[in-house]
Amino acid sequence: MSRHLQITFDAHDPRALSSFWRDALDYVHPGPPGVDLPEGADALAAWDDFLARIGVPEDQRNARSAIEDPAGLGPRVFFQQVPEDKVAKNRVHLDVRAAPGLRGEERMAALETECDRLVALGARRVRREEPFPPMSAGHIVMTDPEGNEFCLD
Repeated sequence: MSRHLQITFDAHDPRALSSFWRDALDYVHPGPPGVDLPEGADALAAWDDFLARIGVPEDQRNARSAIEDPAGLGPRVFFQQVPEDKVAKNRVHLDVRAAPGLRGEERMAALETECDRLVALGARRVRREEPFPPMSAGHIVMTDPEGNEFCLD
């Protein structure tokens, strides 16, 4: 049996970074434990209410956040607040599969479209790597709003 996987990010602002990745991956913020959220409800507002109700001090309410695949297929992504800055290239990064099954210019056009969408959400484009068959289909290197590198692949 395979293992379930959770990806964890260290972050200065877990709420903001989780919101970026939620939108980038088409994930959702889960609701608080024991809270049934109606369709279209703001999960982050529900968390604010929940944390206030259980007595979590306001300055600690952005200590962690999480997002989940609404279909339950992808890994959960967890964000934890840390005080230190990111000082070097991350040793692990995500490859976001934004053009599955596409090749050549059609693939690169799809990656460019997704790159534009993510830049509008707060990502930064680093560079484009052109296709080099058969070794590479091409990709775009990016960073998220806190500087974590990832690729549109």
